[in-house]
Amino acid sequence: MIGILSAFGAATSWTYACFIWRAQTQKFKSIDINLTKNIIAFLIFIPALINLSSTTALKNIFILLISGIIGIGLGDTFYLKSLQTIGTRKTLSIETLSPLMAALSGEFFINENLTTQSWVGIIIVTISLFIILRKGNNFKEENSSFSEKNNFKIFAFPFLSVLCAVIGGLLSRMVFLQSNLSPFLTTEIRLLGAIIFLISLKGFKINFFLKNIEKKQQKRFLLSILLGTNIGILLQQVVFKTLPIGVGWALLSTSPVISLFFAKNEEREITKKIIFFTYFLFFGLTLIIL
Repeated sequence: MIGILSAFGAATSWTYACFIWRAQTQKFKSIDINLTKNIIAFLIFIPALINLSSTTALKNIFILLISGIIGIGLGDTFYLKSLQTIGTRKTLSIETLSPLMAALSGEFFINENLTTQSWVGIIIVTISLFIILRKGNNFKEENSSFSEKNNFKIFAFPFLSVLCAVIGGLLSRMVFLQSNLSPFLTTEIRLLGAIIFLISLKGFKINFFLKNIEKKQQKRFLLSILLGTNIGILLQQVVFKTLPIGVGWALLSTSPVISLFFAKNEEREITKKIIFFTYFLFFGLTLIIL
């Protein structure tokens, strides 16, 4: 039960945070936003390193650092870049691939054999999410810097975001299966990996853009870091520790449904078809959970 509740909590935190981050992607580089939020989140969780002892296997630390580089460093940067270039609806449409990709990766790489019922639920969730998002024709999108005709550029960023996120989650799950490390500590190690990678990529030049935005926006951004990065990744790690990755990812993927609460802000009409497939999605989640 704790894994299920953590998944919904992580999805809610991430949705609210992305709602704030998306506004910043129109003004600042995705890599700067990602690096800034990760550094602040790392400093907030720095007490977690007290639990790092000499008995902690270096192998697990290394895997978690790689998980942070791929899942947070690359994955979040691609996600933010996708929000910037093609908008929320198209980005989330590609993100619907993540439950199936996670389930398949768990099956092939760590032998997590899901039941037929769970597979049916995951497929229902994936289809429902895709239809809900495809019906979002009234999303107000900013002008994209890419042409609709250039399908590679349209889909590259969100697909790479999904791929990196799933790989990062898979590596975290592998560590939890092999050790007793806490979600709190693994979150901090993953953040450290992402920071080292992004700072290296930036040539050790850090743009703390917070000083360039209004105080009200600064407070909102800091709140988004606490919710989306600290609490969001911590709850995500609880999910990876307690649930098979395919099941956990299906529950984590409910962000698009939660985003319906922001429909008014996004100028999106909630149709009867969207309501129907939202219920259908929850039916799929019920199959996964039971």
